[in-house]
Amino acid sequence: MTPLLTAIRAHADSRPRALAIDGHRRISWKDLAARVPIIAAAMQRQFTDGRPLALRLDHGPGEAVLDLAAVEAGIPTIPLSGLFTAAQMMTALARAGASALAYGPVTLAKRTAAPLDVAVDRLHGPAVTLPTGTGRITFTSGSTGDPKGLCLSLDHLSHVAGAVVEHLGVHHAGRHLPLLPPGILLENVAGLYATILAGGTYVALPQAEVGMANPFRPDFVMMLRAIIGHRITSLILVPELLGGLIATMTATGIRLPDLTLVAVGGARIAPSLLDAAAALGLPVRQGYGLTECGSVVTLDGGDSAGRGSVGRSIGANSIRLADDGEILVDGPLYLGTIDAPRPPGPLATGDIGRIDADGRLWIEGRKSALIVTGHGRNISPEWVEGALTARPAILQAMVRGDGRAELDAVLVPTSPDADVAGAVAAANATLPAYAQVGRWQIVPPFTPATGQLTGNGRLRRDVIDRAYPCQEPDMTTQTADQPTVRPFFDRLVAETREAQARFSVTPQLVAGLTGRISVADYVAYLAQAYHHVRHTVPLMREARARLAHRPLLVAALDEYIEEETGHEEWILDDIDAAGGSGKAVRDSDPAPATAAMVAHAYRTIREGNPAAFFGMVYVLEGTSIAMASHGAGAVQTALALPDTAFRYLTSHGALDQDHMVFFETLMNRIDDPHDQAAIVAMANAMFGLFGGLFAGIELEGMRVAA
Repeated sequence: MTPLLTAIRAHADSRPRALAIDGHRRISWKDLAARVPIIAAAMQRQFTDGRPLALRLDHGPGEAVLDLAAVEAGIPTIPLSGLFTAAQMMTALARAGASALAYGPVTLAKRTAAPLDVAVDRLHGPAVTLPTGTGRITFTSGSTGDPKGLCLSLDHLSHVAGAVVEHLGVHHAGRHLPLLPPGILLENVAGLYATILAGGTYVALPQAEVGMANPFRPDFVMMLRAIIGHRITSLILVPELLGGLIATMTATGIRLPDLTLVAVGGARIAPSLLDAAAALGLPVRQGYGLTECGSVVTLDGGDSAGRGSVGRSIGANSIRLADDGEILVDGPLYLGTIDAPRPPGPLATGDIGRIDADGRLWIEGRKSALIVTGHGRNISPEWVEGALTARPAILQAMVRGDGRAELDAVLVPTSPDADVAGAVAAANATLPAYAQVGRWQIVPPFTPATGQLTGNGRLRRDVIDRAYPCQEPDMTTQTADQPTVRPFFDRLVAETREAQARFSVTPQLVAGLTGRISVADYVAYLAQAYHHVRHTVPLMREARARLAHRPLLVAALDEYIEEETGHEEWILDDIDAAGGSGKAVRDSDPAPATAAMVAHAYRTIREGNPAAFFGMVYVLEGTSIAMASHGAGAVQTALALPDTAFRYLTSHGALDQDHMVFFETLMNRIDDPHDQAAIVAMANAMFGLFGGLFAGIELEGMRVAA
């Protein structure tokens, strides 16, 4: 019998009717003690080959019971984050040699003796050799590259969960609400398992009901309502969620007096954020951990003297510092990766820290990320990033500047109209001169899907750095012989990057790209797409007429016209296939924002420089590629619509990938400064107008919230 089932039975004996799990289904300790062994036995009969079972699930009572039963059955599991793309998921399943994938909602039968109901797809890939004792395989990177799964034992995870309870005391075992996305080891071990061991109540609600339908654009008002409505006493957060809660509490006046513990990990917390949390009465305790260590290693004791530290070891591992300040962790560690055993010795974390006289650990930054400026100053980027993301206008930040005179920042705004310049100035006012940000650029959100974040939210600095090179103050690069003019396409990308980034955080666009929309929302988008796409060819013909003396541009427009003719009919067919009415859309009027975008295009072509039209081409084709490669698959998976409902997005996206190669070559042949300026201006305007088109679509979730 595992420690978890032992604890469940002990709680059932002492408090049989008390709630163990709450949510859409309420499960008492007595009920849980009866169900877990029955379901575990059924799972052992169903999965007999010893290969791991992959889980792609939301939070919920049935999902929690399934997790506990798998532990009792001794079946290795692979929790898959909902943030994984289909390609990432298939890579993980193949690398781990999974025997099956369980997905969708998990339904508990009314009768205790009956098994649970969950969709299971059998997989037929080859088995792989795992380290002896593997009970959990966690893919930590979430990258689009070659992820490596870390293998941990169930004894190790139970040991860490027990250490969390012993460190905190059972008096914190009240009502715990999981907010972190499913598949995150920290929530699984320190949330579910620790709550079960301590005898608390695990309030398992779906992500959409706690404001986390889109984990990169949380609804913090909904989150606060869930915390209050379900009388939650403990949470586990990452700094971005803490910052969002603090900002919303400050704006609304809402307070959370029932909370006794808010554990925060995943990244360093800015001191100003900790001060703001204390001022609001939030009982924040900062922790430190790694997947290789089974999640939690240290946790702040909650006293004011230790604020800003990550506390002392919870007792599961020992910590010490290498000569260069790198944090070393010893004790129970992961077993190895799927294809390699763990090297002997302590775990070199790559984090730089210090340990004070009271044994508290303070995180200074990442060993590999440490910046040494051209002035010889050593700067931890996390320090400056914390100052930036403490500002409400900045969602994400990455700072760099190794060997340079000043720091450069890559910033993601919280909304299309966020005052980023003001936020940078305010953050700089809190920093010494040598650590202030001199240059910055606004970019689209960092996500695991783009490979720019790890699965637990850490920045993948090398990937971000390659995607967004440091901006130079001018548009030329100096060689030994003479200055070389920067290609115009590169200038177009650089000079429209901020507008594109602001466009990319439009909530409706983000919801679509992550598949968090309804069928009605998808049809509403297609309706507006029809009303602007039907003008594409007429706009091209007007531009061609005014550019008749420009053979290069005329030839390009002729090719575009041939390719684009009839695409509006694809959209009407998609609408019909999705259950809408293409005829009704054809007969309808465009939304005001759509009409404004089309009108601006006609006005610019007729009254301004007609070459500006290519700025619109850049915006629409680049966006269609992103929507085809990320949005179409996510929406189709979420809505279970047929392939025939996605002809416009998928076919248009594939065409536009070829078009963008052609477009780049074409732009680099445009050498007239007036044409270049007109194209850049049009692209910047179109990003704003196209964002307005999306912002004008009232999603069903918004109507429900209202």
